[in-house]
Amino acid sequence: MNRALCANTGLLTAMKRTPVFEEHQLAGARFVEFTGWEMPVLYSSVIDEHRHVREHVGLFDVSHMGEVQFRGPQALEAANRLITNDLTALEDGQAAYSPMCFPDGGIVDDVIAYRFSAEHVMFCVNASNVAKDFAWMRENSVDYECSVEDDSATWAQIAVQ
Repeated sequence: MNRALCANTGLLTAMKRTPVFEEHQLAGARFVEFTGWEMPVLYSSVIDEHRHVREHVGLFDVSHMGEVQFRGPQALEAANRLITNDLTALEDGQAAYSPMCFPDGGIVDDVIAYRFSAEHVMFCVNASNVAKDFAWMRENSVDYECSVEDDSATWAQIAVQ
């Protein structure tokens, strides 16, 4: 891991790297610190990269995002209670973007919920909020028969643009 000065604390901390970090290096990426991760930000120029994505395709490494798994007989009910979208309206294999709300209607975070089955739902959460979101989800799912696990360290994601 690379060490960098953390802007929030002024402390020298180890930054995390995604599983494809070396490929970014080989492609000539310039890196920046983002929520504790050493992330690629630019390869050539903003204009060149914009044109390439508009005319061809672009790949965006989003492996720093968080993944929280709900598994068990009441996984769907527990997950559905946390967001404003209705996961029961989805078929298995579908996903929904939704805010995750406090009881007073304020927003905890925005998430993408993936319904694999009624017994397995996964939330993709923002990188900077993984710990906070995971704690909120666990805390608000205790009355349901399901496990809630932070699986973030075992996932890698590439977004196609």
